[in-house]
Amino acid sequence: MRTQAIDLIQQIQRLPITKRFYVVEETLKSIKNDELKHQMEQAAAELSDDYANDRELTAFTSLDLEKFYETK
Repeated sequence: MRTQAIDLIQQIQRLPITKRFYVVEETLKSIKNDELKHQMEQAAAELSDDYANDRELTAFTSLDLEKFYETK
């Protein structure tokens, strides 16, 4: 794994500066998106029991199959 990372870094270093910046920007975006996804999944897992069983949070689910009409 370490040798692959070193090879990748060496390949990136051979790129023109604009392409190196692009690689860095896209890598940072990817890391940020992965972290955000992880945080959201963790929060959902922590709250799933509440959403399944807390009557205050599920009170309106009885209306899920009701048809609503927009008033004008």
